[in-house]
Amino acid sequence: MLESPLNVLTIAGTDPTGGAGIQADIKTFSAMGAYAMSVVTAVVAQNTQGVRAFVALEPEFVAAQIDAVFDDVRVDAVKIGMVANEGIARTIAERLRHHGARNVVLDPVMVAKSGDHLLAPDAVSAVRDVLVPLSDVITPNLPEAGVLLGIDPEWSLDEMRRQVGNLHTLGSRWVLLKGGHAGGETSVDLLHSGETTIELSAPRIATKNDHGTGCTLSAAIAARLPSGGVEDAVRKAKDYLQGALGAADRLDVGHGHGPLHHFHRYW
Repeated sequence: MLESPLNVLTIAGTDPTGGAGIQADIKTFSAMGAYAMSVVTAVVAQNTQGVRAFVALEPEFVAAQIDAVFDDVRVDAVKIGMVANEGIARTIAERLRHHGARNVVLDPVMVAKSGDHLLAPDAVSAVRDVLVPLSDVITPNLPEAGVLLGIDPEWSLDEMRRQVGNLHTLGSRWVLLKGGHAGGETSVDLLHSGETTIELSAPRIATKNDHGTGCTLSAAIAARLPSGGVEDAVRKAKDYLQGALGAADRLDVGHGHGPLHHFHRYW
């Protein structure tokens, strides 16, 4: 008898052009061999050029979606993306604690690739205080790390090394501090457990089609996390991301920052 695939849930906002948000998460889970499920927090009008508007759902309806999934399906891992506002952030935390959610990966989405804000200013403290401590892994990029820590440094690899421990004190089991915004021919991410820091480097890929990179990486980690340790999940997720970025120019989607090729291994 074949072993059934893992069931992985994304809690996030939408992307009509399919490159980021829930659509990217579902593609990533599927490409990684997991069964994808989703809870919508916000309906976003965006394309490859930017965010035009979004409507956040009522926290009670987000809770109802989460309960509907957990009351019926074994959930092996959860990825949290765009939460939009404080009410939704606190509701997600409360319902996931209630259901004993495991293998939680938080991508603290605050600003889209276009620079458009996707998180209300009053929600930052809720993300930091209730969602981060709930998480097994958080995956902030450098601007998001600065917001979570309340600092605005000149980011460099040395500064990342100084700050990754401070991020860990916010309460997650692991921190993956992503160095994509730091520049240079090589991108270095720091994976920190509180006791050890692992530096993971990868060559930068010259493409403008990088819409949904953070969503994809965090979703890939969630899809792999129940099958092994955190370091193994992160390494496999980064390998998948490199392939999706490397094949992104094979797609012809939009006039701005196009999507990654989530199914580069298959077509």
